[in-house]
Amino acid sequence: MKIFTNSEIRQIDSYTIEQEGVTSLELIERVAKGVTDEITSRWRTSKPVAIFAGPGNNGADALAVGTMLAERGYKINAYLFNIGGDKLSAECAEYRNRLANCPDVNLTEVIGTFNIPEFQRNLLIIDGLFGSGLRDPLKGGFAVLVQRINDANATVVSIDIPSGLSGDWNPSLISRDVIHATLTLAVQFPRLAFFIADNADLVGEWKLLDVGLSQKAAATIKPTYYLVEESDVYHTLRKRPLFSTKADYGSALIYAGSYGMMGAAVMAARGALRAGVGRVTIESPKCGYPIIQTAVPEALYSANQGDKYIDRMRPAHEYNAIAIGPGIGTNETTLRALEELLLSSHTPLILDADALNCIAMKPTMLNSIPMLSIITPHAREFDRLFGHHTTMEGRLRKAIEVAQRYHILIVLKGHYTSIIRPDGKIYFNSSGCPAMATPGSGDVLTGILAGFMAQGYKSEIATLLAVFLHGLAGELAAEEHGEYGVTASDIANNIGRAIKAIMGPIR
Repeated sequence: MKIFTNSEIRQIDSYTIEQEGVTSLELIERVAKGVTDEITSRWRTSKPVAIFAGPGNNGADALAVGTMLAERGYKINAYLFNIGGDKLSAECAEYRNRLANCPDVNLTEVIGTFNIPEFQRNLLIIDGLFGSGLRDPLKGGFAVLVQRINDANATVVSIDIPSGLSGDWNPSLISRDVIHATLTLAVQFPRLAFFIADNADLVGEWKLLDVGLSQKAAATIKPTYYLVEESDVYHTLRKRPLFSTKADYGSALIYAGSYGMMGAAVMAARGALRAGVGRVTIESPKCGYPIIQTAVPEALYSANQGDKYIDRMRPAHEYNAIAIGPGIGTNETTLRALEELLLSSHTPLILDADALNCIAMKPTMLNSIPMLSIITPHAREFDRLFGHHTTMEGRLRKAIEVAQRYHILIVLKGHYTSIIRPDGKIYFNSSGCPAMATPGSGDVLTGILAGFMAQGYKSEIATLLAVFLHGLAGELAAEEHGEYGVTASDIANNIGRAIKAIMGPIR
């Protein structure tokens, strides 16, 4: 799914009005009907409603909702902010007049000073103050109003986007000055801001309202941001020929494990095998031999010359994919071995976990990472590599810069795991659940990445497949074990089920 910026959505909106004969008032009616239908499906007419509308078309949407709810028997108190008396858009003025003519509706048009009312209990607030086109943070009276709404312990439905939040980036975000919505009903398309963790408590639950904006206009735009969905994976996964052998599905080498951390190597091996790799070799210190051979008998074991830690990384054979990191530790000899591998490699690598921690200890190694390699940090690992950040938005913006500078792909893990490409594009993952916050989950992902890279998928495609299927496997594991009971082994064991769920039954 494409994720459009505010300016791109305005282009689509304008095209719909100018080229497809849909008036602005018709679009407002469609938005209002969608919002009204959602509200009436959730809350009874006994729930009192307060509407806060701004002077633009977001306010017009809210006033139109008020008109429809009043017709269905809801008790409405509406506040329209027309500071100075001449700020309303033509559409907002039209719906002000319509709402004013509804019986039993209390409409207050605020032109000068405004005394914020006491909010009654069990209140439903409809937020139509400012839409996604807001450029500057709220301040003054509007900031105070928003803070009072947030303190009211009310149910809040925001139309299009919570007031005070930009649909794109929010580098100067002060959360207390943004509406904290219970439900956000976005018009036609999701906004970039929905996929950034900093905004989760502001956006709340979000749903899309299909109002018939031009699909032709949307198709012509090539955006920077995307949401990866099941259909994308279905069309990308290759079906396997009937006459095929393991030799057709590549070989992967994974440098993983150290004394006391061999479980990470086991998880990575299982991830690669369940992703369909033809052959996977785990190279770990000598202490890992009985563990790998017992826990993952399907994997090959290559003994590193170190007893407890990996002390060299010199592939003995040609491999289709090489992954480094799960459980290798940050021993000085391991760090030097990684540095030697980076300097000698000319094809993309997968770098995770302790490989990233080693690089953080010697950042000059970043310059040696082969182009189109994949790094898979979580937030703390990212900060060790690229400096402390207080927000996920800050990390994303830094990741764009870093991916372009080093020409690598960054898989920034979390809810809506983000795949940042060297061309500046970001792909947000739609699968996964909180059950995946469990030790070893990232090691499984490393194995899946290695498995798909070994099968010949390019880095850009392997990341999309691996991250989505990893998330879907987590969802399937949670169905069986619940959000608290999922382990990394459960995720690995469900990768095959995840692929089957997408590709359909076996022929």
